[in-house]
Amino acid sequence: MFIIGELINGMYKQVGKAIAEKNKKVIQDLARKQVEAGASALDVNCGPLSKNPVSDMQWLVETIQESVDVSLSLDSTKAEVIEAGLKLAKKKAVINSTTADQEKLEKLIGMAKQYKTYLIGLSLDKKGVPQDKDRRIELAATIAAAAQDDGFPVEDLFLDPVVLPVNVAQSQGINVIEAIREFKLLASPPPRAIVGLSNVSQGTCERNLINRIFLIMSVGAGLDAAILDPLDKELMNSLITAELILNKQIYCDSFLNAYRKK
Repeated sequence: MFIIGELINGMYKQVGKAIAEKNKKVIQDLARKQVEAGASALDVNCGPLSKNPVSDMQWLVETIQESVDVSLSLDSTKAEVIEAGLKLAKKKAVINSTTADQEKLEKLIGMAKQYKTYLIGLSLDKKGVPQDKDRRIELAATIAAAAQDDGFPVEDLFLDPVVLPVNVAQSQGINVIEAIREFKLLASPPPRAIVGLSNVSQGTCERNLINRIFLIMSVGAGLDAAILDPLDKELMNSLITAELILNKQIYCDSFLNAYRKK
């Protein structure tokens, strides 16, 4: 499982304050803790309150790379902010993200090719988040086809069916899981499936439990990657165990520790 740690995001009060004050210690501590907990990459988001997102993104990338050696998922709705981070990234980065809208899709596929990055494609367009499985798959197919037509390697494409909170869109959970299964049929080799996990529990009382169960169900449907909180030990234990049962890991009595050491 390709795990992207979600915690370096300016929407979190502590992180937003650290960005504003240029407090490296807060950011670097979060980076190290997430990597030590099993993150394969780190999401980097300046947050909506950033007054100068380009320079904040540059500062974040440089600050994080001083403390850990992992891929960075550069997260912004603005292409210029993402590119500012890409210019400084030392390892293969992730562009987070494009939608199926043609103008944005063309721009970010081009950027992904130029900088040789991974690309996350969201199954949504200007009309908003789809309310059924078929529309999610249609938009994902648009993204996959555009990537193929432009010569972008589909195996570097992550398709996100867009998870909605269970407390306001309960019927959408099964649509997302079924869409994950069908994403694998869109190309050969298949694109990878990813979710922003914490969205499913937004505004609920049992966030950790809902996150864990939804993650396990999604892994069973073929999920390849997730943006999540790697410091949630029960969540990570559930993920490791799910992959064990699906024969993606070799069993030993200390399989949890073995996975983390690997």
